[in-house]
Amino acid sequence: MDRPASVRSRPRDLLAEQRVAIGTITPSANTVVERVTLGILRDFPEVSAHFARTEVVGDKDPFPDSYDWDSMLGAARLLAHAHPDVLSWNGSKAGGIDFGLDRELVRRIAGLTGAKSTTSTLAIDEVLREDGVKRFGLVSPYLEQYNRNIAATFAREGYECVAEAHSGLADNFSFSRVSADAIAGMLRAVAKARPAAILTFCTNFPAAPLVAEMEDELGIPIYDTTTMAVWKSLQLAGVDTRRGRDWGRVFER
Repeated sequence: MDRPASVRSRPRDLLAEQRVAIGTITPSANTVVERVTLGILRDFPEVSAHFARTEVVGDKDPFPDSYDWDSMLGAARLLAHAHPDVLSWNGSKAGGIDFGLDRELVRRIAGLTGAKSTTSTLAIDEVLREDGVKRFGLVSPYLEQYNRNIAATFAREGYECVAEAHSGLADNFSFSRVSADAIAGMLRAVAKARPAAILTFCTNFPAAPLVAEMEDELGIPIYDTTTMAVWKSLQLAGVDTRRGRDWGRVFER
């Protein structure tokens, strides 16, 4: 039996529709960023996604206070060959060190490639500042000490972490294995402090698919690091993000 013409034409239509390209650098052990990005872009057929990786593996970071600049900028250089409209770092590392690290990264990527650039942490910072949010809740897969580092980093930028929950994991790959039920439970626990927003912090943490339903349940905006880099990339590319409402309220901006 022949397939309907509309089905037969889909592969050709998919390539014909793509007019915007976003490039994403992601940690090498990450299994969440690509899946979430492609999931979001189902609602944006005109946007194509392109990925590169920089080494982040295991529980030891050989660059604990900075980035491996050669690797990071090498990934950006390769992505620039595809002429993306936007280049993003979909990683959360600067959130536990210093926002200035990501500001420097964006500056270097722009200088190297000429592309607009953003990061997960800077996208979150932008929205919190625009909305005047000072008190936030933090949910992550990390060890307690790493959550303390994140809280301290955000405090230097004028934010107060009023509640936190964590899975107690250290290996980068393991972060992707936290269950949806466990994440939802941590979100509910943190919400009891009534923060103005909740951050699900780690781009290998599979919280993104829960954001919209948990925002509806808790009545609190939730900003997921993985989702935020995609949202800001679309915005910088001039794409109307409202079609992505199933991924959270931020897409209504």
